[in-house]
Amino acid sequence: MKGVILAGGSGSRLAPLTRITNKHLLPLYDRPMVTYAVEALVEAGIQELMLVTGGAHAGEFFRLLGNGHEYGIERLFYAYQERPGGIAEALGLAERFIDGDRCCVLLADNVFESSLRPVVEKFEAQERGARVVLARVDDEEHLRHLGVAELDGERIVRIVEKPDAPASPFAVTGVYFYDAQVWDVLPALEPSGRGELEITDVNNWYGERGELEADVLDGFWGDAGESIDGYYAVNDFVRGSRGA
Repeated sequence: MKGVILAGGSGSRLAPLTRITNKHLLPLYDRPMVTYAVEALVEAGIQELMLVTGGAHAGEFFRLLGNGHEYGIERLFYAYQERPGGIAEALGLAERFIDGDRCCVLLADNVFESSLRPVVEKFEAQERGARVVLARVDDEEHLRHLGVAELDGERIVRIVEKPDAPASPFAVTGVYFYDAQVWDVLPALEPSGRGELEITDVNNWYGERGELEADVLDGFWGDAGESIDGYYAVNDFVRGSRGA
């Protein structure tokens, strides 16, 4: 299995911090945000990675990560997204790198307390389809700003973005697993109202076919790019867990 780390986007929700750099290069405690995503995938046993980014600061990722060997990466590739076109469009840039293999896609602003290794192992044993990681969010108001899963056992029926009435307390986090079918799905996507290709549409394609499975991870999950408050909440968690 290969890994794709998505580190593009304008980072407008973290302005003005992102006026001078890519949000995934902002510090979390004592090192850049993107290194936590790298660490999560390497610790999960994925050592061939592609990092997809864009904008004026794309070269800084190469300066930081280099060939990846310092971070335990066997092979590290880079792709450049010319404009912010959505998560699904960014994933499409990795098709030649994945080359028919299964893949794990991680948004670089997501930080998990628990290891992703058990999820990787379950997906490797899964016959076909996709898999996502869920986190329990008990604050209903917060759920209304997230993608929320409607469940049937361990399978997801569909994912609803920013629902007025959340169907469950389980939010979809920024880590996704796909088989080779994803490369047939991506070209058929239509841009959303904001002009982007949405990863939720990819996930719901699998869900409609009964091929979208889920795991609920215990422990902390945070999206450091969600808001300024979210950024500092993740920073506080990392400082508490690693700075002690």
